[in-house]
Amino acid sequence: MVEIANSAAVRRASRKDAGTRAKTVVASPNGDALPPLTAVAASEWRALAERAIEPNGYYLPDWELAVNASARGRTGASALSAWSDASPAQDGAARLIGLLPVIPMSRAYKIPLPALVSADPYGTLCTPLVDRDMADDAVARLILAARKAGAHALILRDAALDGAAMKAFGDVLRERGMHPLVLQSHVRACLDATGGADELLRDGLGAKKLKDLRRQRNRLAEHGAIRFDVARSPKEVAAALEIFLDLEASGWKAGRGTALKQDDGDAGFVRRATAALAETGQCEIVSLHAGDTPVAAAIVLRHQDRAFYFKLGVDERFAKLSPGVQLTLDLTRHLCADPAITLADSMADADHPMINPIWRGRLAIGDVLIPLRPRDPVVPLIRAALTLRRRVREPARRIVHFLRKRREQSS
Repeated sequence: MVEIANSAAVRRASRKDAGTRAKTVVASPNGDALPPLTAVAASEWRALAERAIEPNGYYLPDWELAVNASARGRTGASALSAWSDASPAQDGAARLIGLLPVIPMSRAYKIPLPALVSADPYGTLCTPLVDRDMADDAVARLILAARKAGAHALILRDAALDGAAMKAFGDVLRERGMHPLVLQSHVRACLDATGGADELLRDGLGAKKLKDLRRQRNRLAEHGAIRFDVARSPKEVAAALEIFLDLEASGWKAGRGTALKQDDGDAGFVRRATAALAETGQCEIVSLHAGDTPVAAAIVLRHQDRAFYFKLGVDERFAKLSPGVQLTLDLTRHLCADPAITLADSMADADHPMINPIWRGRLAIGDVLIPLRPRDPVVPLIRAALTLRRRVREPARRIVHFLRKRREQSS
């Protein structure tokens, strides 16, 4: 089985990024060597992110390299990359025009079939970075790189189905007599930040709900003056992050063991990533205070004209006063007032009870299987294995969620 991608034109990484992870290069019996993600030069990666046909804050180099370095269960990804031909305009050098962090299917799903799967960037969005000026060429070369690795399919988890990147994949596949296969899909909330926030909130929530929220906000103000803060500079972000981590670890996520602060690797990744992205203006941490008491905080990533609502932490002692909703209302006003942002992705589950009534736009997100060769008999096997896996796991997932909810309600 082949688990690796093309390494033909990978740039040298810095010593800081490469470290010991450069030792993770794997040789395949049937394809090229799979370069580690750290082998892609950060400068090339950043330049591609600026030219990307579709934004994805979770595949920015400062975020994904931090995830890859220490996040629990998410380290050791490899680089599926596409490079342009050498050009005089580039001083005779090739240019990075496509990038997707990947892991083998055997690792992603515990299924030993020859496919590459988008690496989990600690966020539910795995849309590849594709050069807007060479989109079709970039996609064609990503497909070629995966084929040279010996893969028979590429699986994009949590991809934006209606986005420009998926359109480019569809165009290239149709030219070759193939088409992408959507394995599963859902819609999640997003914010059209080009309109007025007050009108948007009034239309979404209605006068009665807004009145109830104002009443709750007034009650919250009994604990001290309400203050909405936006941390932007590296120093501000570092301080605000610790507030967020404490809030997240004080709530229900701590009971499930999923708060970032509970794992050294997760805490290390988010500290490194937010500090680095703050340097380039691509991370903000918003917080809501009642007097000196922080009651809610959230991490927001920014890439091009899009914002990504990563995680929210609240002080559950104030749960009856809806601190998370109050913070989201202020964040909505903040984003709508920012001319640089046109859309915000909630990153939430489908039918999320908190964000869906507030952010009324919808993004189609899904897992997509990209065949790499026409009429490849291995592709139906891969699809069938994934379908069977989902059918087996879904009832078990529902039972776990039911039991967890019962346990939380009784505690």
